[in-house]
Amino acid sequence: MTKSLKYPPPQHQDHDKLHMLEVVKTYPLATLISVKDNTPLITHLPLVYREDGKLIGHIDKFNPQVELLKDNNEVTIIFSGPQCYISPSVYTTTQLPTWNYIKVHLKGTVKAIESKDALKASLIKMTEFLEHPKHKYVLEADNPRMDAALDYIKMFEITITHWEGKFKLSQDKKKSDIANAKAELIRANKESIEVFLGKIF
Repeated sequence: MTKSLKYPPPQHQDHDKLHMLEVVKTYPLATLISVKDNTPLITHLPLVYREDGKLIGHIDKFNPQVELLKDNNEVTIIFSGPQCYISPSVYTTTQLPTWNYIKVHLKGTVKAIESKDALKASLIKMTEFLEHPKHKYVLEADNPRMDAALDYIKMFEITITHWEGKFKLSQDKKKSDIANAKAELIRANKESIEVFLGKIF
């Protein structure tokens, strides 16, 4: 297959919104980026995709990024799926080392939600989503710890204006090598979690 001279390589761009939504829903911990005076402000937090097509988030009111999460300011969001180094040894053909990954880049405009009732309902809804499918914990509406925390949490919603899926999964290789790279991605992610946690705990 002839190597593309375009960037990003078209074979690594996934334009299927359903594929991108699957990443957003499966890996909801997002990187949220705002820019002030040419300086990026970055926060890592879960964002949940709502039925109306908006992303909902909650942030500590003391986070300096809060002041930019309102007034239809523009934000960039990155959702990260599985990723790993791909050794040429996994291929049946001669290749060079590479890195495979799944990312979804979104752009949108943000609006602050000031209602405490909406915040409370949203926290309950987000917990329900994150507890899926076994729902071992239910955040009750009368939870006193949640009520005490409401004064310290800001809620916001993001209207998505641009979607970009970056699925670099050895698509430019022959079918057997694509399958081998997929198997390596699964294996490496399972193994790396165990090794990493063993080193820090």
